[in-house]
Amino acid sequence: MSETTARGAETPVLEARALSKVYLDAGAPLTILDGVDLTVMAGERVAIVGASGSGKSTLLHLLGGLDRPSSGEVGWSGQAVFALDEAARGRLRNAMLGFVYQFHHLLPEFTALENVALPWMIRRRPRAEALERARALLTEVGLEARLAHFPSQLSGGERQRVAIARALVTEPPCLLADEPTGNLDRANAERVFELLLSLTRTRGMALVVVTHDERLAARLDRRLVLEAGRLVAV
Repeated sequence: MSETTARGAETPVLEARALSKVYLDAGAPLTILDGVDLTVMAGERVAIVGASGSGKSTLLHLLGGLDRPSSGEVGWSGQAVFALDEAARGRLRNAMLGFVYQFHHLLPEFTALENVALPWMIRRRPRAEALERARALLTEVGLEARLAHFPSQLSGGERQRVAIARALVTEPPCLLADEPTGNLDRANAERVFELLLSLTRTRGMALVVVTHDERLAARLDRRLVLEAGRLVAV
């Protein structure tokens, strides 16, 4: 994607143009997303809210290159994502994006330290280097005493902090978060969200959060509503 945006000549970290997703429902087309446009610049923090079933998670999957749109394009730092084959797209995703989900998706057979180190090792970096990066991040999120614990030995809030550390370990320029506090009680949700904001702010990372929690959405730079398949600024 080479076009400049109205926000200036700087290349967006994340961009969607005319993004649509249509499924077949009993043989009839069902439009989930209808010509979505989105531009996210470096360091910007964006909330996407909307009713249940409005397509928020579908949009995030498309932005992350995890699903292919029916039409339209996604760009990561100017690279057209779906022009790449699956292997190249996976390599670029590992470099460009971090993901945090409502459910932590930690590997149960690995310790907290190993879970966080894994994305760095996928880059074929030395194991010792990966473990050191993971140790530093887990210390930063307050889990230095839980390095050798398995996910089953951690609380819900601790598991989500491990998931955040794992998403940050490769220092991606953009973090995508799908209901990152949706599985936590109010107190833990506040702590985890504040940690997410603090860690991305200090690293200058862009952050796109899908959330149903309007209180959390209001703390980001921009709040967009997904309705009738389109994003609307509010």
